[in-house]
Formats: sequence, structure tokens, C-alpha cells
Amino acid sequence: MKRTNSENITDLEHSIKFVTQFITHPTKTGAILPSSNKLCELMTDIAELNKVSTVIEFGPGTGVITEKVMQKKAPDTTFFALEINEAFVEATKTRCPDAIVYQSPAQNARKHLEMHGESGCDRILSSLPWLTFDGDTQQELIDTIYDVLHPGGKFFTYAYVPGLIFPAAWRFRKKLNARFDKVTQSKIIWSNVPPAFVYQGEKA
Repeated sequence: MKRTNSENITDLEHSIKFVTQFITHPTKTGAILPSSNKLCELMTDIAELNKVSTVIEFGPGTGVITEKVMQKKAPDTTFFALEINEAFVEATKTRCPDAIVYQSPAQNARKHLEMHGESGCDRILSSLPWLTFDGDTQQELIDTIYDVLHPGGKFFTYAYVPGLIFPAAWRFRKKLNARFDKVTQSKIIWSNVPPAFVYQGEKA
């Protein structure tokens, strides 16, 4: 489907906002541009969002993945996003006015699930900048994710191919393997900037 001029302008505005936040808060943003449409489609497709009842998104940024989640989840699915950057909270709400977005860290996932009357969730999709976190923070977040997932629940996040050379990337994959019962990775989306793939962690 051909994109309209207004859609292209909106994407440009979101990209400018993303770059601005990267320059201002590089350790909290982690990427200089939003995820590409192909990467967003891949993550939300393999998550099979229409088959589950509770979904959380961590770090929605400007809402490019949030938008796909809203399109693909079942109408009665409980869904909310957690974002610590106020500018990104507003950007996601602007892009997805029907989405629930809290300005809150991912570590508060259980509190927000309980606010929605949920004991856990089936899917967690994350755009958190894992390589900017120290080992303790990576572990705390991974433990939080595993704790709130129902048995059979799945966690999805993406990694940049060039970033795999850094020790923080090795540490993150090692922690994923140690915590989750099964970890797989998708094909590489070479057209993303930079090229990326999706990790999937499954809780037995």
C-alpha cells in the first residue's frame, strides 16, 4: 500500500524526535533511529499477539512497535506500555491515542499488571537499550520479565548486528540463556539501520 504524504511527514517528525532524544539521553535511548517497519512487523508477527490475553511493551520510544501491537492484538487483550522518557511517552500517545502508556520503569511491570487485575502476562516486547545497561541492571530486568510471564509466556527484544562485538551483548545473551528455558533468534533484517534481529525467550 502506498504511503500518504502525511504519513511520511509523521514518520519524519518521529525520527527527528528520536534523534533528539538520542543526543540528549544516549544511554537511555540506545539507538539513533526508530526501528524500521520490517523489524516492527517481524517482532509483532512472531509474537502471535492475536492468540494471547495480556501483552506489555517495554520502552516504546516513539510508538512504532506500539502501533503494530494495537493493530494485531485481539480486541479484548490487556495491553500497556512502560516508558521512562517523558518525551517518548507523549510521542507514543500521539501516535497511538488508544494505547495505555505509563511513564514508569520496566521494573514496575507487576504493579501495573495488578492495576489491570492481571496476575501475569503472556507476551513482553522490548526495545530497551540492553547494551547501555550494566550487568546488574540487565539481570534485574531479565528477572522482572521472567517473573511476570505466565508459564508458556514469551519475551521478545531485538539486537543490532554491529553491537554483537561488544562484551555487553555477550553478557546479555548469556543472561538470557541462563534465565529462559529456550532462547532463539530470528532472521536478520538487513534493511534496518543498523541491521537487527529478534531474540525470543520462552518460559516453560
